Amino acid sequence: MNIAILSKGPGNYSTKRLKEEAEARGHVVRVINYSKCYITAERGNPVIRYEGEEVRDVDVIIPRISASLTKYGSSIVRQFEMRNIPTVTSSIAIVRSRDKLRSMQLLAKAGVGIPKTVFARESSDLDDVLDQVGGAPAIIKVARGTHGNGVVLAETRKAAIAVMQAFYVEGVSFIVQEFVAESAGVDIRAFVVNGKVVASMMRQSLDDDFRSNLHQGGEGIPVKLTDEERRTAQKAAKAMGLAVCGVDMMRSERGPLVLEVNSSPGFGIEKVTNHNVAEKIIDYAELAAKVGRRKDRIGA
Repeated sequence: MNIAILSKGPGNYSTKRLKEEAEARGHVVRVINYSKCYITAERGNPVIRYEGEEVRDVDVIIPRISASLTKYGSSIVRQFEMRNIPTVTSSIAIVRSRDKLRSMQLLAKAGVGIPKTVFARESSDLDDVLDQVGGAPAIIKVARGTHGNGVVLAETRKAAIAVMQAFYVEGVSFIVQEFVAESAGVDIRAFVVNGKVVASMMRQSLDDDFRSNLHQGGEGIPVKLTDEERRTAQKAAKAMGLAVCGVDMMRSERGPLVLEVNSSPGFGIEKVTNHNVAEKIIDYAELAAKVGRRKDRIGA
């Protein structure tokens, strides 16, 4: 089988792991830097070109699209979809997962527990916005961000209002969320593949930082999920339409609350848990390619 991994570089750890597992099974793997691809939109002939040649003979793609290139990367994935090439992660799911508000709306609609969230932009009713999440302390974040960047813990009402005013003046959309004290600095990452949790870890900040993200210096340890946490991760992945994702949750007095669903999660969880996540993704890629071939035969 011919697998194309859409990644900015073959040196990325996740890319190397996927390539290793796929080649160990005898698959032919090509790493394509999607940021250097270009496409031709023509009736009945959607073309993807890379390094001066048309990309051909691909059975399935595994997108690893960075947050900074969501729009461009998802358009490349969409072009492969237009050629009826199966993808482990759909273009629409990538776009949806990177929109924090849309993600929260979809999760809430699906009945998934989330922190109480308010989305605002040019609102002068800042006191009311803060009251809607229970007052200070509160989490305030830029509507589009990743790896814990653009996230502020406002410990007092005065600080919260000041942060929101700064966003208001700049015309930046922002999200305000309730602060769950019992889970400060700690969260859980559940890695979901094809509807099943294949690995899970707890992430703990190493100092008094309220953010537990590994990119912010957090430490990961293996954790056994409760049945409710496992179901929540699976439900969140389904709500977002993601067959492969990382679901970030916090433990609260009212049960697990989903913070984010990541469509291109890192593979640091493999080192923490000793679970072979890459292998599970290749399993799913093989299944996706098989289903794609069956649809082609039926269509023919």
